[in-house]
Amino acid sequence: MSMRRRSLLGLGVAAATGVGTSLLGGSAAAGTLSPRMASPRQAPTAQFAIGVRQFNWSRGNRQLTTKIFYPASGAAGGNPIPNAPIANGVFPIAEWSHGMGCNSDCYSSQTHDLAAAGFICPAPSFSDNTNIGSVYNGNWSKDVSEVLTRTLALNTTAGDPFAGHIDTRAGVGVSGHSMGGMTTHGLLTAWPDNRIVAAVPVACVDMGNPAGLHAKVLFIHGDHDPTCDYNSARAAYAELPSPKAFLTHVGADHGQYLTPDYRYYAQTKNTFLDWFRWGLYGDTAARDRLQGDATSNGTSWQAALT
Repeated sequence: MSMRRRSLLGLGVAAATGVGTSLLGGSAAAGTLSPRMASPRQAPTAQFAIGVRQFNWSRGNRQLTTKIFYPASGAAGGNPIPNAPIANGVFPIAEWSHGMGCNSDCYSSQTHDLAAAGFICPAPSFSDNTNIGSVYNGNWSKDVSEVLTRTLALNTTAGDPFAGHIDTRAGVGVSGHSMGGMTTHGLLTAWPDNRIVAAVPVACVDMGNPAGLHAKVLFIHGDHDPTCDYNSARAAYAELPSPKAFLTHVGADHGQYLTPDYRYYAQTKNTFLDWFRWGLYGDTAARDRLQGDATSNGTSWQAALT
């Protein structure tokens, strides 16, 4: 990747505004998981209550405080319940990475939506959350790989509440916004993790050449983004093989489309969740809803799904 492509995230990074406090939020180890296509099954149709657990992990000298949001037993709705019993079932992993100046609580709309829809969502808080250099040198991407490894291991940890409830066979999903979106794209390019079968980089810039992973990749971006260049994300999209899609919020800035009060938030939410339902549950009905999910007067949709 040329230096020109890397420079597309400009000096305006520190001035980003929007979701939460702020919006910006070698190969990665593959671990023991051998990913395959998800066995087709219908993703859960009912909403779950949301549980949350916190883990104080690390990778070398890097602290990886991680909250895991997950489907919990009990009535749907309300705030996450600490250490709530996990719901009956086996659920795939869909990770979320925050942006600059943020932590695992900044993007509650995305992490809570994933858990309520039937996904186990680890959300790390990166210890150097204002250091874009740690994104460009791969530390954040490598941190995510470590969090995925630790989360998957809970499935076979004797006595752990998640034991037997994590789908370890269908691969994993990753997603994130701005610096978190760059981290996500880095896991598909410069620091690949071959466990990944579904990814959603949001407001990212191009982090390098595709590494050949067999992943379904959805980009989400505003075409008036002053922080992460829209054309850089378009170039990243063009380089990837199908299946892939690009949801553009026309006239939108760096992340207003991630907030529930935004006029076209439903297009973000429904497309985001159905992408993971297709990628991680193999739910073809979710795939067939994608164009309808994404379509509105304020969006445009491009896809190559086969």
